Amino acid sequence: MELTIAGAQLDVTNDIVANVAAITRAIAFAGSAGADILLTPEGSLSGYTHEFDTVAAEEALAEVTAQARSAGVGLALGTCFVEPDGHCYNQIRFSERDGAYLGFHSKTLTCGSLTDPPQGETNHFAVAPLRTFQFAGVTLGGLICNDLWANPGCTPGPDTHLTQRLAELGAQVVFHAVNGGRDGGDWSRNVAWNYHESNLRMRARAARIWVVTVDSCHPIDLPCSAPSGVIDPDGDWVCRAEDRGEQFFAHSVPLSA
Repeated sequence: MELTIAGAQLDVTNDIVANVAAITRAIAFAGSAGADILLTPEGSLSGYTHEFDTVAAEEALAEVTAQARSAGVGLALGTCFVEPDGHCYNQIRFSERDGAYLGFHSKTLTCGSLTDPPQGETNHFAVAPLRTFQFAGVTLGGLICNDLWANPGCTPGPDTHLTQRLAELGAQVVFHAVNGGRDGGDWSRNVAWNYHESNLRMRARAARIWVVTVDSCHPIDLPCSAPSGVIDPDGDWVCRAEDRGEQFFAHSVPLSA
């Protein structure tokens, strides 16, 4: 069997209206490409922040979900969102092609300083237990940015090898939503980029799992913090986007039944 996956490298900002417009373009591409499911970057709907308009985010979610349902495209949608429990989660929301909501993965290795106590997003986002999702008969997992590479400069907790844990839970494909910081300098381009790419490839190979990854391209005049595309269980790129600006891609992944 095959799963056709679309990815969208988007200019993610804190402007929800602009974010919806970008996601709308991505959904249209995914539909035209015959994709089963579309992955968007971390915070692509709400913006990568805990300080967003919750009502506007709810309305935007309803809008893009309806668009995806109309296009017959499932979603692995990166957004921050306040759940009915009152907690804010940095999450990937999974839904089927008919719009049926499957649940969310919350960012687990939230970023923070190495001080005691740590400061940063770890103070603003709640964490839910790691889980998998059944999409069209395929077991999927979600990871968000630092969840995969456990950057030692912003990871207050231990590296819990979440890619491997998802594989142990039966996931065949991991959807990885990224919104990485960079400044276009030597460190971000030649150190952070290489660290991110090496982790993507090595962890896909170690877990024998497909990894689909997309980064935010904001600001659009700088290279992204990490590559966007599809990596096979051997750790090789089979599909890869340009390293800056809005980019869409689609790739059919062969899977065992």
